[in-house]
Amino acid sequence: MATNFEFLKKIDKNLYTIINEAEMLYRDEYFEQCMVQTRRFGEHICRNVLGSRCRTERTFDDMLATLKDNVTGEEQEKEFIDDLYFLKKHGNNSAHSVKVHKDGIEALECLQRAFEVAINYCVYSNGAGSRLLKLRYDTELLVTGVKSKKSLSDRYLEEKSKSKPKSEHKQKFQSYKMATKKDKSGVSLFWKFVGVCSFISAVMLLLMALIS
Repeated sequence: MATNFEFLKKIDKNLYTIINEAEMLYRDEYFEQCMVQTRRFGEHICRNVLGSRCRTERTFDDMLATLKDNVTGEEQEKEFIDDLYFLKKHGNNSAHSVKVHKDGIEALECLQRAFEVAINYCVYSNGAGSRLLKLRYDTELLVTGVKSKKSLSDRYLEEKSKSKPKSEHKQKFQSYKMATKKDKSGVSLFWKFVGVCSFISAVMLLLMALIS
């Protein structure tokens, strides 16, 4: 299966194998084991970066402390060490956790941090081309194990088109005029009724006048 860490294969096959196993664990939903594996990956990279400077340090904490003492203050170095601390912390928590926590989001962040660590390691410690800095972690590749033929920009545009709100269709209302019923003579029933009532009223008034 394809992996996000293919670029690492030519630089350090051992590191590639470790992190490739972490992605496979994630794909099989073994999230805690995945985080432990990313911690192992970070520890190996830390040891490789220290090289001959790693003498008495035996633990990951000791190596990180030594690495921190040897930084020159560049932002890239700070991010590199922060990512390593993140991998160590979450890997330790997963390894010593009493309960099983299936936290896919946390495991995904560990893989993404490991990805950034791997790129910095390849570029700044092994002289790999700066084109690696343009790489982005592909979650679809992580889940499926298959590299998409679509570019990142193509997938972005596709997702953007899906998220567009549907246009509201305006309802058309047709007004109808209520036609007044008319008989064959052309006079409406309403006015005929009014005429009859008026005639009856006039007759009643006349009778009352005669009686009085």
